[in-house]
Amino acid sequence: AGDDAAAAPAATRHAAAAITQVHSLADPTYVTDAATLWSGGAGEPFGPRARIDAVLALRRAARVWPPLERLLDQPVPDVLAVTEDELYELIGPAGARLAAAGVALHWPRELARSLTAAAVVRPAPGSATDGTSFFDAEQLFAFDWQLSLGDDRLTEAEMDTLAEAHRPVVRLRDQWVVVDPALVRKARKRELGLLDPVDALAVALTGSAEVDGEQVEAVPAGALAALRERILDEDATLPAPPGLHATLRDYQLRGLAWLDRMTALGLGGCLADDMGLGKTITVIALHLHRARTEPTLVVCPASLLGNWHREINRFAPGVPVRRFHGTDRTLDGSDGGFVLTTYGTMRSGAEQLAAHGWGLVVADEAQHVKNPHSSTARALRTIPAPARVALTGTPVENNLSELWALLDWTTPGLLGPLKAFRSRHARIVENTGTAAGLGNEEAVERLSRLVRPFLLRRKKSDPGIAPELPPKTETDHPVFLTREQATLYEAAVRETMAFIEQSEGIARRGLIMKLLGSLKQICNHPAQYLKEEPTRLTGRSGKLALLDELLDTILSEDGSVLIFTQYVSMARLLSAHLASRSIPSQLLHGGTPVPERERMVDGFQSGEVPVFLLSLKAAGTGLNLTRAAHVIHYDRWWNPAVEEQATDRAYRIGQTQPVQVHRLIAEGTVEDRISELLQSKRALADAVLGSGEAALTELDDRDLADLVSLRRTS
Repeated sequence: AGDDAAAAPAATRHAAAAITQVHSLADPTYVTDAATLWSGGAGEPFGPRARIDAVLALRRAARVWPPLERLLDQPVPDVLAVTEDELYELIGPAGARLAAAGVALHWPRELARSLTAAAVVRPAPGSATDGTSFFDAEQLFAFDWQLSLGDDRLTEAEMDTLAEAHRPVVRLRDQWVVVDPALVRKARKRELGLLDPVDALAVALTGSAEVDGEQVEAVPAGALAALRERILDEDATLPAPPGLHATLRDYQLRGLAWLDRMTALGLGGCLADDMGLGKTITVIALHLHRARTEPTLVVCPASLLGNWHREINRFAPGVPVRRFHGTDRTLDGSDGGFVLTTYGTMRSGAEQLAAHGWGLVVADEAQHVKNPHSSTARALRTIPAPARVALTGTPVENNLSELWALLDWTTPGLLGPLKAFRSRHARIVENTGTAAGLGNEEAVERLSRLVRPFLLRRKKSDPGIAPELPPKTETDHPVFLTREQATLYEAAVRETMAFIEQSEGIARRGLIMKLLGSLKQICNHPAQYLKEEPTRLTGRSGKLALLDELLDTILSEDGSVLIFTQYVSMARLLSAHLASRSIPSQLLHGGTPVPERERMVDGFQSGEVPVFLLSLKAAGTGLNLTRAAHVIHYDRWWNPAVEEQATDRAYRIGQTQPVQVHRLIAEGTVEDRISELLQSKRALADAVLGSGEAALTELDDRDLADLVSLRRTS
C-alpha cells in the first residue's frame, strides 16, 4: 500500500489512497500493480488464475479489515481511498491484523511515525524557587506538552500547525507525519497542567511522571533541572566545619556534603553506612555546619544515649547537649545544641517534643521505626522539622516495606502510598532470585534508581572506605548434640509435628513457631528448654563444651570476647556457668538501666572484664566494643543482617586487632540446615529468610518435617 495523502481532495474526506499490489506466491520477487494485472500486462510470472487468486486473497483480507470490501465492488481493484480514521486503523491495529493474515503493508519512506510528546515541568507562575524547602512549597508545579519529531523538538509554529490539523497524517518538515489523535488533542489544548511536589520530584530524578493518568516522559526545566543536578551531584564535598575536633575521612566528607545537600533542599535522607563507619560523627559535623539556632533532636535506643553524649562532648566540645529522658526531663535551655532522647520517651513525650522548634531531627538505629503503623513510628511523624535524617546499618531487615517506612519519614510521599509501593516495586523485587524463579532484575534497578539519591550506603568492603581495618575471619563451628539433647530434640519434633499435621491457619503457624523455638533452645542447652536452675550445666550441651574450649584459648592469650545470644534466659545460664568457673563476665540485656550499660561498656573497653555476655536485640546495635578481638554467636539469628550488626560492635573504625567471628551450630539439626541455606543460597536467604522464622511457617508438612528432623552424623 502506498500513501498519497496530498492527492486526496478535501471534499471526499479521504485522507489517502491505498494502491493494491500483487506478488507471485511462487516467487515473491515478482510484484505488479493490480491495474497492470487486470490489463493483462503483468507478464509470464502471473498465470491465467492470477486475477481469480487475487480476488480470493482480497476476500480473505476483507474479513480482517472490512474497508477492503470496497475494492471488490470496483471493476479493477487497484486503488482504495481511505478516510482519516481508516488510515489511522491501518497504522495501528488493522495493520497488525493484516500482517498476521499475510497481507503486507508498504509505507512510503517519507512517512514518519516518531512524533512523541513529553511533559515539560516548570515551577508554576508565582511559585517560590529561591531556596524554599521543596516539600514546604504550597505552590504547585506546572507542565505543558512539548512535541518532538525524532530527537528534534517542534517549534512553536509547527506546534500551531499540528494543533490546527484535523487529520492523523500531517505534513511537517517536508515529510508526512503520523499523529496519535490523543497527542493532537493535547497539542490543541496547549494548557498548563499541575503537578504536586512529589510528582515533580519524580520528574527531576527519573524523567517520567504520571500525567493525566498515564506514565509519560517528562523533561525538567529551569529550577527542576537545577534541582536534579544538585541531588545527583555525587562528587561534591565539604570541608570539615569549624568546631569539629576530628579529622574526617574522605568518604565521611562526601557523606557530610550529601547530608547537607539533602537537608538544605528539605528532602531528608537515610545514611545507611555499615556499622562502625562513623555515622555519629558525620551527623555531629552536619549540626556544626548548619549552625542553626534551633537544636538538633536525636532519637535513639536507650543503650546509645551515653555513646551520643560522649561523642558530642569529644568531637564538638562546648556544644550544649542534654538528655530528654527520665522523670525530671525538660526542654528548657536547649536552644542551639543537641537534645538526646530514647524511642520510648519520644513516644510518651511526643506532644511536648512536637511543640518545640527543631532545626534537624535524627532517628538513630532507625530500624526501630520500620513498622510505619507502630505507635513509635506514628509518634515520630508528629514531630515537625525542616530536615530529617535516618541512621541505620540495615535499611532492610525483613522486607522492602521497611525501606518505604524509613524514606517516607525522611522524605514524605517519595515512594507513594505503601499499598502502591508494595504492588509496584516490593513484591517484584523481593521475588527476584527466589527458588520460584520469579524475579525481575529490571524492577530491582528501577527501584534502585528511585531511592539511590535518598539513601547513602557504604560498606567496609568497598574500595577505599576503611583500608585501615584489620582482617575479619568468620568460622562456623559444628557441635555435637549430647544424648540428652538428641532425645529431647526428637521428642519435640515427633510430638509437635503430630499436632501441626492436624492444624491449619493461625493455629498451625503458632505451633511451628513454638517448635522452632523449642528446637533452638534444646540445641543451646537442655536446662534452657526445661527451664531449670543453673545447678548442673556441664556435660549436657555440645555448645557449652565448645564455648569452654574457645574461652580457655582466648583468655590464655589475654583476649577479650563478646558472646551474643538471642535468649536472655540462656545468657543468664552462661553467666552462672562462667561464675562457677571463676571467669569474670558481665551481662547486658534489654532490662539493664542506661547508667549501668554505660558503666559496663567502659569497664569492658578498659579491660576490667574480659567476657561480655549480650542479648542480641538489646546490644546488637550502636555499642562500641573494639576491645574484643573475638565475637561468639552462641545461637544463630536467622537474619544475616542482624547477626552482622552484632559482629560490628567489635569490627568497626577504631579496631586495631584482627577479629575472629565464631558461630556455634548444632550438627544435623534445623540450625545446620539453615546455615547451609545461608551459605549456598544467600540471595534466597535474603529474600525468604529475611523475615526470620515467620517465613518458615508457610512450609508444607513434608518440607517442614525435612527441615526440623534430626539427621544423625557418623
